[in-house]
Amino acid sequence: MHERLDQWQFVAAALTIGVVGTLVLVGWTLWAMMRAEKRRDKAKGK
Repeated sequence: MHERLDQWQFVAAALTIGVVGTLVLVGWTLWAMMRAEKRRDKAKGK
């Protein structure tokens, strides 16, 4: 009996990290954009 590494576990982990990282980045960007818009509106006096 030979033990081999299952490459699909690494592929799945890499895809998961990539997808989660992308979602975090998009969320962070949207949050920063909303904060900037609020600051702009406050500065304009709206």
